[in-house]
Amino acid sequence: MAARLLEKYRKEVIPQMQEKFSIKNPMAVPHLSKIVINMGVGEAIGDVKLLDRAAENLATITGQKPTIRRSKKAISNFKLRENLPIGAKVTLRRARMYEFLDRLVNVSLPRIRDFNGTSRKAFDKGGNYTLGITDQGIFPEIDPGVRDFRIQGMDISFVFENGNKEQNFEVLRLLGMPFGKQ
Repeated sequence: MAARLLEKYRKEVIPQMQEKFSIKNPMAVPHLSKIVINMGVGEAIGDVKLLDRAAENLATITGQKPTIRRSKKAISNFKLRENLPIGAKVTLRRARMYEFLDRLVNVSLPRIRDFNGTSRKAFDKGGNYTLGITDQGIFPEIDPGVRDFRIQGMDISFVFENGNKEQNFEVLRLLGMPFGKQ
């Protein structure tokens, strides 16, 4: 069974995009190719267990085991040596990607206190969108009552194929991303 948002994309978003931007071929409509979730844990330099807990939380949120990211070069001001573990990353594709987006848009983002929508200006030159979250506790899978719970932020990047900023913005809006009024 396909993910709910994937069905919505195929049945509703593609026809609306074709009509609005006069795209003749449905395969030319912009679509999400992957969602990359990155969690940088700078404090892991002093305590590797923090990175293990962050990776555990990331696996719980996404349903996929994260890869551990290592430093590329040494920076003495940050007490950082080359090849130290400093972050975790997950790349979601296909059905798992749409299920994560569905949970993010419909469950997690509304749980943010005083939430006024996401930024409309977080698109890069290629039309990809990056969303920064300061607390992973907005995800219902994470239990903040755990004894050694730490607030940890993450970056969520939506990578598109085809389309420009305006078209990709419209795809995300039609999929339910709550953009602010900026």
